[in-house]
Amino acid sequence: MPDSQSGVFQAEGAPEPFRVLVPSPLGPLGIELIHTAVVRLLIDPITPVAAAFTPLHKIRGSDFLDEILGRLSEYFAGARRKLDVEIDLGPSGVTGFSRRVLREVAKIGYGRTRTHDAVAALAGRPEAAVEVLSILLANPIPILIPCHRVISDTLDLDGYIGGIERRNQLLRVESQTVESPQ
Repeated sequence: MPDSQSGVFQAEGAPEPFRVLVPSPLGPLGIELIHTAVVRLLIDPITPVAAAFTPLHKIRGSDFLDEILGRLSEYFAGARRKLDVEIDLGPSGVTGFSRRVLREVAKIGYGRTRTHDAVAALAGRPEAAVEVLSILLANPIPILIPCHRVISDTLDLDGYIGGIERRNQLLRVESQTVESPQ
């Protein structure tokens, strides 16, 4: 059933996610965690949705949260290539072809890109480039599932869940030379 505060599908009896709003170079990030897995990440969530998240400065220290946020900070600074953060698509309800697309996107290496056509083919439906774009625009865990690395070979298929400028910002970070690969 949808959670009344966030509009997220939540199975009956499922644990309530921990929600934290953290600053980033892209703007605020709303991060939802269940146990040790990120289940949703929102880039610059709109005000009513952001209200469901606790601002980072109001949260007491947590080694686990500090570790995740430290990895994200290192990534944004260009000092970390792999975030190595546990994710879980289960609570988002992503299934079938959408899940296959997101799995393929998760395999795209740091600093690399693929086209919507290539992702569609790798996910088993080479004719579904437009559907791939729709799936990526609904990616429940952007950055961690790096949909910013999927680019268009035609302008009519161009888009990113956080906006084109944020995608370009992430691609610029990844194109920097990293002195000590992680």
